[in-house]
Amino acid sequence: MTTQQPSMVSVYEDDPGDPLKTNPPIPHPVPQLGTQPFPTTIAETAPQPNGAGPGTEAFRYWVAADALSRAGQTWAPLVPAGTQWHATVGGALTANLDAGNDLNAFYDRQGLWFFRRTVAGVTVAACESPEVVEHETGHAILDALRPQLFNTASAETAALHEAFGDISALLSSLRLESLRVEVLAETQGDLELSSRMSRMAEQLGWAIRQGHPDAVDPDCLRNLSNSFFYDDPVQLPPNGPASTLSSEPHAFSRVFSGAFLKIVAGIFRQQDLQDQAGLARAAEIAGQLLVDAVVAAPVVAAYYAQVAGHMIVADQHRNGGTYGKTLRSAFIRHGILSLEAATSITASEVARRGAGIAEATPGGSDDQGLTAVTVHGAAYDVTQPLTLSAPAQERRFGIAGSDPAGGTLRPADPERVATSYLEDLFRRDRVHVPEEHRTDTTFVDDNSSRLKTHEIVRSATGEGLTLIRRCFD
Repeated sequence: MTTQQPSMVSVYEDDPGDPLKTNPPIPHPVPQLGTQPFPTTIAETAPQPNGAGPGTEAFRYWVAADALSRAGQTWAPLVPAGTQWHATVGGALTANLDAGNDLNAFYDRQGLWFFRRTVAGVTVAACESPEVVEHETGHAILDALRPQLFNTASAETAALHEAFGDISALLSSLRLESLRVEVLAETQGDLELSSRMSRMAEQLGWAIRQGHPDAVDPDCLRNLSNSFFYDDPVQLPPNGPASTLSSEPHAFSRVFSGAFLKIVAGIFRQQDLQDQAGLARAAEIAGQLLVDAVVAAPVVAAYYAQVAGHMIVADQHRNGGTYGKTLRSAFIRHGILSLEAATSITASEVARRGAGIAEATPGGSDDQGLTAVTVHGAAYDVTQPLTLSAPAQERRFGIAGSDPAGGTLRPADPERVATSYLEDLFRRDRVHVPEEHRTDTTFVDDNSSRLKTHEIVRSATGEGLTLIRRCFD
């Protein structure tokens, strides 16, 4: 007699939690990984869905599978028809659950890679956190929507990628009714407060704090419940403790993701029912506006402001401007839009520019609309001129972020944005320079354990060198 396979697996809702406050697993239907338009697969062999508990390879497999499936289901109804993974990914996005000994995970246009490490007797596997899996899947989703962002030499576009990853984790977690109920109880309906919804990757954050106490937030990796205020990343330091803002993309991402949490909270307050169903609806509305905006917004120096402006435009197109006050308030509170910028995006101005916005489509070539900027290589330890992809598409709205001292910041020119970004990458030891491209006064440390997110390679034309991205980690 054939034994019927169980239809449920045991998974985490959002994260394992730190070792002092472990979140209990819940039963969930066996995930389906092949669902279009974002099919996924896992490199490791699928175990039997037999209810294995936390810490086992079977449990980690099903947590990762469930998170991959949930992320795909979150974004599928929101993206334009025909959206697919980046061409280099192939038919399905492959997740590798045991990629080595590290506290990290990354997306590299070939797949998703999750690492693990034992810290203070606790094995921390990145694939065992749905939020980490959903974050990395978010990078792949955004790469499908706007491949131009991958190699853009800009702190702000890189930070938007990281914010989109955290937002992917937020929205994917909110697909679960049980988590929505718990978050509403925890916050008493004030979703701007810190909660399981806003705290990203508690366990990974705990593990990093054991060796680097100020590198992450005190109770998680990053918290979307924050008050970080925009400043031009060109003017910010390349690194800093988690309590400060820097140009490092994960740090700077918190400005935008913090505004997004306030948008979800504001849309929720406008729902007829202040319950878990209303929260699900608010998350869906906010996610749709974000997708519309990243598809349409030009890739420019003040990229946050353009995405924010296009979210306001998307709300006018889809909802008749119902959530305009919520959007403007959130972006003003985080300085992403100055007061002048927020009030300039009127219905008449949107109507005047409507044709250009309506023509925006996802995808396109990786370098579409970007401007090549060439800099002297010697200043960066390379032997030939170096080409960067600067964010210089035509602006649709003349808007920018707030000057912390008041008024509107003037965005830096594309060349300044690109060269500042390159310098920060070198100062953070994130660029691999092959031996044949180095000068005699090299400062590249081959013994450094830092993951290199970028690489200097020979230009496709054979003339000079160019900076390309290896991965989002």
